[in-house]
Amino acid sequence: MAAERVFELTWWGMLLACPVVFGVLLRLPAAYGRHKNVQGAQPARWWGPGIPTRWAWILMESPSSIGFAVIFALGDRALEPVPLLLLLMWQSHYVQRSFVYPLRMRVRPGDTTPLLIPLLAIVTNLAVSFLNASTLSWSRLGPVYDSAWLGDPRFVGGVLVFALGYHINRKADAMLAALRRPGESGYRIPRGWLFERVSCPNYLGEFLIWSGWAIATWSPAGALFLLWTLSNLVPRALANHRWYRTMFAEYPPRRRAVIPYLL
Repeated sequence: MAAERVFELTWWGMLLACPVVFGVLLRLPAAYGRHKNVQGAQPARWWGPGIPTRWAWILMESPSSIGFAVIFALGDRALEPVPLLLLLMWQSHYVQRSFVYPLRMRVRPGDTTPLLIPLLAIVTNLAVSFLNASTLSWSRLGPVYDSAWLGDPRFVGGVLVFALGYHINRKADAMLAALRRPGESGYRIPRGWLFERVSCPNYLGEFLIWSGWAIATWSPAGALFLLWTLSNLVPRALANHRWYRTMFAEYPPRRRAVIPYLL
């Protein structure tokens, strides 16, 4: 099958899946992490046997780094400066997300994640990687990003939004990791900075990262990935927010879930 046809089918398949994923996760939070034993979450047994959470994270995120790099390298524009710069932006997030973060994360002893969750993530992450990597470096599948694109307001603005989101995401992850000391297994209320406004500034950072990516690439693949991210993480943020309010009677009542003052 021609690459153009594969691209088209993948793009439309993921677009049609977005409202389905959003609706399912809104009603039935996936049974991993803090939501394993929450009423209304799918039972973990539905998702198959558990594997160590640290390795589950690497398994499901690494295709977004390794797979993207391989697909990008196959393109005829892979050595051009603007596609290479966009590649570095993507990898700056996903090398951290795939390898650095899971190796540093503090997990409870014996904590596992159901196997089906990372397996599903591998499929969708490879699809997203194919769409975005081929857009950048395959002439027949994406726009031409020549040197003039570096001065385009869409590129400049997108990079700035991406950088802001990257900072927020990294700082929020670090603050969450610092809440649990070595050997501890419980949860605490995050305090300070953007946590005074929203329960999930780490997800807010991801929204900004991929909003910036969609603007900087100005492509159907970038726009779709932003929509896919929102479809997955907005329900997750709402579930986390409900969990905090249920678990902690003193949880700040004015905090929103993920967007200050709005959501």
